[in-house]
Amino acid sequence: MISLAGRDILHSWSKFVLTGIGLGLLIGVTLTMAGVYRGMVDDANVLLDNSGADLWVVQKDTQGPYAESSSLVDDTYRSIRGMTGVARAANVTYLTMQVTQLESGKARDVRAMVVGITPDGAGYPGQPGYLLKGRHLTRGHYEAVADIASGFALGDHIRIRRNAYTVVGLTRRMVSSGGDPMIFIPIKDAQEAQFLKDNDAIVRQRARTEQNPALNRPAVPGLLDAVIASQNTNTSVNAVLVQVEAGTDPEAVADPIRRWKRLGVFTRAQMQNILVDKLIATAARQIAMFLVILAIVSAAIVAFIIYTLTMGKIREIAVLKLIGTKNRTIANMILQQAVALGLIGFVVGKVSATFWAPIFPKYVLLESGDAIRGFIAVVLICILASVLAIRAALKVDPAEAIGG
Repeated sequence: MISLAGRDILHSWSKFVLTGIGLGLLIGVTLTMAGVYRGMVDDANVLLDNSGADLWVVQKDTQGPYAESSSLVDDTYRSIRGMTGVARAANVTYLTMQVTQLESGKARDVRAMVVGITPDGAGYPGQPGYLLKGRHLTRGHYEAVADIASGFALGDHIRIRRNAYTVVGLTRRMVSSGGDPMIFIPIKDAQEAQFLKDNDAIVRQRARTEQNPALNRPAVPGLLDAVIASQNTNTSVNAVLVQVEAGTDPEAVADPIRRWKRLGVFTRAQMQNILVDKLIATAARQIAMFLVILAIVSAAIVAFIIYTLTMGKIREIAVLKLIGTKNRTIANMILQQAVALGLIGFVVGKVSATFWAPIFPKYVLLESGDAIRGFIAVVLICILASVLAIRAALKVDPAEAIGG
């Protein structure tokens, strides 16, 4: 069988290969978009894994602490810790913000999720699972453990709100559902950072309090100072992370907490549903739309290229028909050319996506299953795209072979 693809590669290889490379870059973008979605799902699962929790106790009627705001009194964990089936319980706060690195007088802002944890050490809920360098938090104030994606190093000084912290440990793949690196600080500092008022707001609040006649009665000495102090102190946390005892069904522990503590409780499966099916659902639909558009564009490009290459060989095709070549043979040659172009494009696209994926600011997860599905899709698109060129080739009049 005569190979049109082989003929193009031998006689005009530069045009054929450059066309395949252009198509490959488009395929690479498509694979990368799929990898971005996979990375978002993986970030959500990593967030749940890194929490070390079996249950998330949050404010009632909320889907906190990741998808919605949640606020609990920070002594809630004590009553939960004493319940049947609970092995460990710990408070946690989450706050996404800009963290400033202080280095040689230069300030560098990093978008990060600041996590407030109790300095209990490894294995407790909310603690970093493992460290690359340094140590866990051991003090109640002004220490931090950072993910290496933040760009911080051991000994760096960073500023969170008004306070400066020293990085004492580094970890890896501790990220939020949005891919922001996590920075762990003591929970008392995190409570202050999350709910801290600026100095002007505090002054104005004190002035309003002093002007309140109900608080200026001589019969209640010290009440004004107590109220002002309470306004500047926060005892709230976003959630309580719970580890259940080995062999205990998490739902069996969650139900009494919902019933008797009147709090919201989510198991691992329920929290995963919130993160994947609700929190990133809109982004997933948007990426799916991009994938559909890219597939349509790829099919249009392949169809145009194959049609152009086929029309450039009208005389050769007419000669083949003149000598009695069957239409099926001619169609197979054009189809072979389209599939060859698609294979070159897929190889270029897969290599390109693998090369530039680590450069992306967000985590891009390229799965082999997506590559296989992408390969099948490329072949099908090339087959469909060759239909137009095949129809045009089969309409060629053999007389054109001897025409001027």
